[in-house]
Formats: sequence, C-alpha cells, structure tokens
Amino acid sequence: MKNKIRFVQKLKTLLLSKPKHYIPVHILSKCRSYLCLSKPRSILSMIHRYPSVFELFTIPWPPKPLNATKLHNQLCVRLTPAAAALAAEELNLQSSISNMLATKLQKLLMLSSHHKILLSKLVHFAPDLGLPPNFRSRLCNDHPDKFKIVDTPYGRALELVSWDVNLANPLLPPASHSLDLIVERPLKFKQLRLRKGLNLKRRHHDFLLKFQEMPEMCPYRNPAEALAKESLEAEKRSCALVREVLAMTIEKRTLIDHLTHFRKEFGLPNKLRGMIIRHPELFYVSLKGQRHSVFLVEGFGEKGDLLEKDDVLFLQDKWMDLARESKRMRQERRKARIDKDDGSLNDTDQNNYDSDDDYDDNIEIDNFKDGYDDGFEDIFEDLDFEDEDDDHRNKFYSQNNNGEFWIARPFPIQHGLDGEQTQPW
Repeated sequence: MKNKIRFVQKLKTLLLSKPKHYIPVHILSKCRSYLCLSKPRSILSMIHRYPSVFELFTIPWPPKPLNATKLHNQLCVRLTPAAAALAAEELNLQSSISNMLATKLQKLLMLSSHHKILLSKLVHFAPDLGLPPNFRSRLCNDHPDKFKIVDTPYGRALELVSWDVNLANPLLPPASHSLDLIVERPLKFKQLRLRKGLNLKRRHHDFLLKFQEMPEMCPYRNPAEALAKESLEAEKRSCALVREVLAMTIEKRTLIDHLTHFRKEFGLPNKLRGMIIRHPELFYVSLKGQRHSVFLVEGFGEKGDLLEKDDVLFLQDKWMDLARESKRMRQERRKARIDKDDGSLNDTDQNNYDSDDDYDDNIEIDNFKDGYDDGFEDIFEDLDFEDEDDDHRNKFYSQNNNGEFWIARPFPIQHGLDGEQTQPW
C-alpha cells in the first residue's frame, strides 16, 4: 500500500520541510534520488498524476542584476487545500501520540544490549514504528527524561537515560491465549496452534512442541551475552525479542532487512531469517517483492486482517483515498476530452496526454525498488540548488540554507494568494 503513494509521501515531506510549504519545480529536479524517480520519468508528469494532492502555481522570479531579465514566472508546487487539511490532521495526531512514540523508542533502547542505538539505523525503521520524519530533531529532544542523543565513533546515537520497570514486561506467550474450547480442561495431547493450511513435517512439529514447553525468556531481563550462542535458550530469547519489536510496529510487520540492521544491538543470531522461518507458529514470512517481510501471526485474524489498527494507519488510508481521487479526476478529464473530440484524440491532445498526465495505468509508482532509503537525515544535504551561471540567484536561494527544514509553525490549511503566500522564500 505504501509503495503506491511513495511519491506522494516523499513530495509531501519535502513541501512540509519548507517554511511556506511550497517548492519551485526546477529545484525538484535536484531531488530525483530522494523522490525515487528515474531520469526518463518527468517530475511534472508525476505532479499532474495527483491533481487532488498537489497543485501548481507561479510566483515572480527574484530581482535580477541589470541587463538580465526573465520573461516568465517560476512554476511552483504545493499541497491542495484537501491535502493541506489532511497534513494538518497528521501533525495534530503526531503531537497527541508523542508520548506513545517516545515509549516505543524507550523500549527499543531497553531491548538493546548496550542501551544505545545509532540514529542512522533508526531512520530506516522509523516509518514502521509510525515515527514522524523529524523524530530526531523533535521527538528525541522532547523527552530528555527517557533518552538523549550522544556522539559515538560510528555517528550520533540515541542512548537510554532511565529504565522503566513497567515497560519491561514482555508479551504473553501465544499458547497462553484461550483455545476457544467448549470445556475448559487440560488437553490429553499437546497441541500446537498453527494457521490454517500450514503443514509441517513430523520432525519440525516435534521440535516446535519442545520449544513451546521451554520456560519463557524475557528479552528485557536476559541479555544475549549471558546465553550460549546457537542454544535453544538464546533462540527462545530472540523469538521473544522479535515479537516485542513487531508488536511495536503499526502494521505488525517489517522487513527482515530492518531487523538484521539491529542484529548486533539486540543480540540476534547471524542466521536470523532462518530462525524466523523455523517458527511459523509465531511469524509469517512473505516472499513478495525483492525484500522479504515478516508478520506477527498473533496480530492478524484468520482472514489476514489486523486485529488492532493503529491511528497512523487510518491516516494512511485517507492518503490512499485522496490518491484514488486523483485517478478518478484524470479519468473524467480524459473522458471529457474524448467526448469533445467526438470519440477520438487529435495529435495535440495525444501529445499532452503522453507528456503531462502520464495516464498509462500499467506504469505504477510501486515499480520502484523496494529497497529504498527514506533519506530523512539528508533530504537536501547533498543537493546543489545553485546555478553556476547566476551569482545573484545563488545568494537568494542560499539565504535559507540553514540546515533546518522542519519549522515549528502552524500549518496553513487553506492556501491564499495574498502577498505573504506569493512571495518567494
């Protein structure tokens, strides 16, 4: 689902990172790597693809030196009023769940061996946890009683400040849940709860029964260093730790690659993927795409639906609905053009159809590689917005290059065209 609106989410992040929430289109050409757009794909056509989310407008160019003139205004992009209202709702939600998100980070630090995790690794895992893109500059600094940012030889890291005993309670084992029996009495034979349609070899089934009878290992109170490597006790702890991490995610799933990034911090085995596949009673591995995902089995019903849906997911569904509205608008616009031309497109309309709207539904945004870098830590860090042949424009565009792209200002729900809004940055 997130792959289909990846361009929408990334361009929205860029727009909200600017003080007035708009960006000139010619600057977006510098952000192709962050937007995951290959060179042949036109940025303007991608913007036209979502008329319900983005809108184009023009502003005058900044003052030029003598004997230098511009005959046209610069084209800019911003959110539509409907998308701006949804973005404001998203910001309000992030403020209301700030304490809950901070608790997730605190639990992750409590699970780590040295109670310290590099921020560069958390960036990749942040969307799965529901963390906002600016979590390092805002969330990590708003809770000094729980954690703090420190410098390490490998980069900046988040370090635990206080241990919360109330958070060090692991999830109940799945076997302790009710089996929905008519008569509550001990079973005559040992039972292993597996999802429907899953058949295991007898040897594998007996191993899982033996594994289930082992005492539970609390990942908060049993460090990996205290257990022998490749032992059943260490595997019991690793399974409990992976369950804890997956339970913190908003979709009760994540990429296996994301878990391997924390293998050293969490004391996970080297053959992590093999361990996860070995326990189908706890996890389900999806082979779809180039990178495999792992799901927490107990978080889903028999029909594959989430048992508890996070508030962040409801907002993501609203963004999906808004993106679908763009497709309906494009179809109506195409139908109106066909009706106007008596059922056939002339050459001019066909060219506009191919270059501006990019209606080919066979070309989906989710064709981009699954393994992408969210890049929240360096959205504009390696980009050169300055034109080599224009010193005055260099001075104009560099005056706001202060390294701060998340401004703590109220988000304008409606876009006016007054002097404040139409002025350049």
